[in-house]
Amino acid sequence: MQIGFVGLQYSGKTSLFNTLSKSASHALVQKEEATIEVVKVPDERLDNLTKIFNPKKQINATIEVFDIPGLRMSEDNKVKITSTFLNSVRNNDALFYIIRAFNEESVPHPMNRVDPFQDIKFLETEFLLSDLAFLETRIEKLKKEVQKSKDEKLKREIPVLEKCYAHCEKEQPLRSLILDENDLKLLSGYQLLTLKPLAIAINYDESSIPIVDEEIITINSQIGNSFATIIPFFAKIELELSQMGQEDQSVFMQDYGIKESALSKILRTSYELLGLHSFFTVGEDECRAWTIKKNFNAQQAAGVIHTDFFNRFIRAEVVHFNDFIIHGSFNKCKEAGAWRLEGKEYIVKDGDILNIRHN
Repeated sequence: MQIGFVGLQYSGKTSLFNTLSKSASHALVQKEEATIEVVKVPDERLDNLTKIFNPKKQINATIEVFDIPGLRMSEDNKVKITSTFLNSVRNNDALFYIIRAFNEESVPHPMNRVDPFQDIKFLETEFLLSDLAFLETRIEKLKKEVQKSKDEKLKREIPVLEKCYAHCEKEQPLRSLILDENDLKLLSGYQLLTLKPLAIAINYDESSIPIVDEEIITINSQIGNSFATIIPFFAKIELELSQMGQEDQSVFMQDYGIKESALSKILRTSYELLGLHSFFTVGEDECRAWTIKKNFNAQQAAGVIHTDFFNRFIRAEVVHFNDFIIHGSFNKCKEAGAWRLEGKEYIVKDGDILNIRHN
């Protein structure tokens, strides 16, 4: 799964990305202007299990983060959206708009303004126009093909695309359109930009900390039904935090009144946007967090560990993390009735500890 950071130049996008990169397991792709990092997802539950089992290694879940090159001013003093930029955006499963809300004379805003709502509106408008252009071309092409071939599958596609086109014409993103599973499956190959799950990370300076909550309420009311999560962050503070030990981080965050780091908020929000959560496996060799889609059953979760576990699945031993912490051991969980055997149709919950029985 890959999330893409999108933003105008000097929004703090790369600073935030560099902060995230400090927890990266390794760089997957590195080019002159763009980088994808495989970032470890922090999880206190996994940290606690590692302390208890003292394994040879701890393996966190990971997610890929793509720093898409920032949009810059052209020679005619306009920010232009290129096809290269749009293709970079399309390759992501979810998007984060990185939006500027700080004033800094030495780093001017490319449009000579600091207005988070207008920056959000600019990106949304450009992506809507891109989707409209694609949908219009695709509908015209399909209608011609249907006349020639009478293909029923293509015929069924046209009303879905027309519904999407009409929605975009109303200046509404496709993520706000009600679509069933068949519609989504049909659209999945097109990588429509406004259909992608979206979060908006707004970069404030530290002087704005006391008023951030009010600011977010205002921006939420401005963007209306865009179906986007808004996260405030402070790029300079986050960069300082990333260079500290865990104890110093806690004291520093308390001093500034920050409850949760941007790293934690962004990665947690990414999981929510993509419909993911984690289960754990534990032992002397390793304690590990595994990423699965919500509503995965026990057999599907077993297949994430190893294909053979899916094919030869018998049962899953299941204890939830919270129960394990309360009772302190698997034996005590058994005595308390918190340990159980589940079949392949069991829906794995976030925080379950699994041991897979297979033949």
